[in-house]
Amino acid sequence: MIDFRSGREPKSSSFDFIQIRIAAPEEIRGPRDSKERERLELQGQRTWWSWGEVTKPETINYRSFKPERDGLFCERIFGPVKDWECHCGKYKRIRYRGVICDRCGVEVTLSKVRRERMGHIELAVPVAHIWFF
Repeated sequence: MIDFRSGREPKSSSFDFIQIRIAAPEEIRGPRDSKERERLELQGQRTWWSWGEVTKPETINYRSFKPERDGLFCERIFGPVKDWECHCGKYKRIRYRGVICDRCGVEVTLSKVRRERMGHIELAVPVAHIWFF
């Protein structure tokens, strides 16, 4: 995670090994039940990886140069492009830290969160990477 106070991520210079495994769908998506999902988020027990589903192949709007909603660079899923500013511009500055905009659905936080947040794509059938064969 990002340390907001110092602005630096913890660093480690040596590794003994790296382990790669297949994640369960529940570990990626989280609970299907919206009430259960909301309850866990309010308690601070968010254990799933995905912050939302990517449903469109679009990346950036060619006129505004802003990420498309529900696309591959969506601010609602991955976080804001500009520090302390939502997509529509309703909330600007650090005093709105942690607020989720009611217009665009973007959380007002640092843009660094885009580096660690992940989304998921729902597929019709399960798919495994070639590394696992």
